[in-house]
Amino acid sequence: MTGASETGTSGDFRTRIKTSFDRQAAMATIGAELTRVEHGTVEIELPFDVKLTQQHGILHAGIIAAALDSACGFAAYSVIDPSASILTIEFKINLMSPGRGERFLFRGDVTKPGTTIIVADGRGYAIGDGPAKLIASMTGTMMVIRGREGISG
Repeated sequence: MTGASETGTSGDFRTRIKTSFDRQAAMATIGAELTRVEHGTVEIELPFDVKLTQQHGILHAGIIAAALDSACGFAAYSVIDPSASILTIEFKINLMSPGRGERFLFRGDVTKPGTTIIVADGRGYAIGDGPAKLIASMTGTMMVIRGREGISG
């Protein structure tokens, strides 16, 4: 898909994503930070915090899902024109390993761009001693939103 974000200045989509991410109260609440923004790829990192765990002391599945959904959504946002926005309409997550680590990395990549529907895949990793460990995988479907009152950027 070729849109204004691709043909305009190379930093345009980066600025839009950072601005939109900074408005996400949910990501601020969990302490997530935007660490990489490329065309079609976004990474979000999160430090371990006991307040984000479930009863066994591991990162709660809802936190993992929220971070992966944001990473996939912003990856999709990087490939659309500046006048449009993105909303998740469906996702499936596989939790593969307990969320134990000092930090967590959530990467979203656009798999299938489109003018109305975009599919993105996400991977979540626990980072600690040793190599990063894959803890979750997500496939998300995003809808490109244009001209809808109350939904922008």
